[in-house]
Amino acid sequence: MTLIKSISGIRGTIGGPSGEGLTPFDIVKFTAAFGQWIIEKSGKKKIVIGRDARISGEMVRNIVVGTLQGLGIEVIDIGLSTTPTVEIAVPLAQAGGGIILTASHNPKQWNALKLLNEKGEFISDTDGQEVLTMADSDQIIFASVDELGSYIQDDSYLQKHIDHILALTLVDVAAIKAKNFKVVVDAVNSTGGIFVPALLKALGVHQITEIYCDPTGHFPHNPEPLPENLVALSDAVKQNQADLGIAVDPDVDRLCFVCEDGQMFGEEYTLVAVADFVLKNTSSQTYAAQQKLGNTVSNLSSTRALRDVTTAANGKYIASAVGEVNVVNAMKANQAIIGGEGNGGIIYPESHYGRDALVGIALFLTHLAKSGQSISELRKSYPAYFISKNKIDLTPEINIDQLLAKVKAKYQAQPINEVDGLKIEFDKEWVHLRRSNTEAIIRIYSESQTAEAAQALAEKIINDIKEFIK
Repeated sequence: MTLIKSISGIRGTIGGPSGEGLTPFDIVKFTAAFGQWIIEKSGKKKIVIGRDARISGEMVRNIVVGTLQGLGIEVIDIGLSTTPTVEIAVPLAQAGGGIILTASHNPKQWNALKLLNEKGEFISDTDGQEVLTMADSDQIIFASVDELGSYIQDDSYLQKHIDHILALTLVDVAAIKAKNFKVVVDAVNSTGGIFVPALLKALGVHQITEIYCDPTGHFPHNPEPLPENLVALSDAVKQNQADLGIAVDPDVDRLCFVCEDGQMFGEEYTLVAVADFVLKNTSSQTYAAQQKLGNTVSNLSSTRALRDVTTAANGKYIASAVGEVNVVNAMKANQAIIGGEGNGGIIYPESHYGRDALVGIALFLTHLAKSGQSISELRKSYPAYFISKNKIDLTPEINIDQLLAKVKAKYQAQPINEVDGLKIEFDKEWVHLRRSNTEAIIRIYSESQTAEAAQALAEKIINDIKEFIK
């Protein structure tokens, strides 16, 4: 059993003793703390909730609803939904916050409470710590019987989200429709099976083959949209002679594509392609009017291809610490027009400050339609980089901070970034070292222009660490 308390929410496996998994006791405890915090922070007694299709979703939803009502809060339940849809719903409903019931790409035994502020954005580190502190206090006050909160079910937000996307300036429905794309969708039997086909039809795509689009919560494969989990999608694209395949995770905030030949477009390149399109099609007059320079942001472990396309468009690239909240903060600070994470997360401020696979689909299909290329040709138009992911296990007595300091000293002549761990750049290569918060582990991410070179760079750093330990 596992229970992880972090700034963005409470994540755990269902069942087991309270405090060791996401049990009903834990759900009540943290929901009550968040509800109380929302009342005190925003002055509003209204919270939007939505969930993915995982098996435990209905049980968790019932407990969350009852707890919030017990605090005197009006609950707007938008039902089977997506993370970005709830993010959009919170400000539209003029709510004080939101709770998304999803464990994202985690397997079916997991669920979570993802916490949003009144802007529909993930709460900050400071806010998260306040919620966790409140959960362990005796300051939560429940409502009397005459002041219990109300409960409203509202299934209108699927259409509101789609209408919102269709209204974006850079989304060209006519161009997409004219291409008559043939698309295969893998939604891992979660809510993407409802939302992605609905969006595609609104965009003028009518040749849609659905695999794993029944929102039962019985995931047919590991729900993380990685190449090894998308074999069925790749096969279906080839068998149906489709133009592309689309895969999303259970809460539809991560997006990746499969090319017409069954090859992976690469989740790192989802953001690269969409950013390239946005950079080239957001006019310089718009930049001037909004005091933006065509800036982009991704986290330190994402491909440098984003930097390349940003520089080519005369923009500025900024690297943030890992984590969506950190990316959003850097985007706001640098007035970025597009950003996200290399895991297929697109954050487009003209829509909202949250990873949104649905927005990503609309922008990508517009880009593909206007490019006049196949999706594989579009992929080849971008710089080729390969990321290798490794880790080194250490014993608890080893001082990891001292190890990282020694690595930094050895490579002090190279460009170094310490925003999040230690990132060292070597011309077109880089290596990023991050310590685990829970284990005696250093995670090592490296990138180069070939897979072999990326792995060789990682092994070089691993050998350095081993020598320092000796």
